[in-house]
Amino acid sequence: MIPRKRVVIVIFNEVEVLDFCGPFEVFSVVRRDEERRREEPSPFEVSLVAPSREMVTTSGGMKVVPDAAFEDCPVPDILVIPGGWGTRREMSNESMLNFVQRHAGRVEVLASVCTGALILARAGLLDGLQATTHWRSLEMMQHLFPKVKVESRMHVVRAGKVLTSAGISAGIDMALNVVADYFGDAIARATARHMEYPYPETNERRIAL
Repeated sequence: MIPRKRVVIVIFNEVEVLDFCGPFEVFSVVRRDEERRREEPSPFEVSLVAPSREMVTTSGGMKVVPDAAFEDCPVPDILVIPGGWGTRREMSNESMLNFVQRHAGRVEVLASVCTGALILARAGLLDGLQATTHWRSLEMMQHLFPKVKVESRMHVVRAGKVLTSAGISAGIDMALNVVADYFGDAIARATARHMEYPYPETNERRIAL
């Protein structure tokens, strides 16, 4: 059996719900064989990891119990940092920054959704790279992190193994990009179809700035 790729999605208080649930849904519903959807698991194993094992309260009030804490987190192949109002606090959370920095060098994919890019930038992981974030935070990211090449036109920005994505729902598109990288366009399209989500045919940001 081919080993499953381990996806770790970080959550924290005031995380945006769709920022982490969107990628979670994509990675969890992927199948190599659509005809055996009920019999075979996803080739991705997804975990929600938080600074501690305490319940997390999202920006919308949803209560979420993480699978693990930073201290006992499984070693990820893919690390996803979502956004939300809580990123303003987490940008100054040394535990968060240390966790991201510790794993960034060895993961196969380092990704962010929405203002999760601000955490990556604060950790120094976007210096010299093209990156994007929620449209409301583009100017803030450029002001706070002048070494980042802020991209305002694209929905998902790829810089080597680092993927940043625009606001909230863009995490779904980012995850579909990752699925396509690992298993090909056909499986990524089948995943989107299963979700009844339009496959991203272009990479243009979906709102006018």
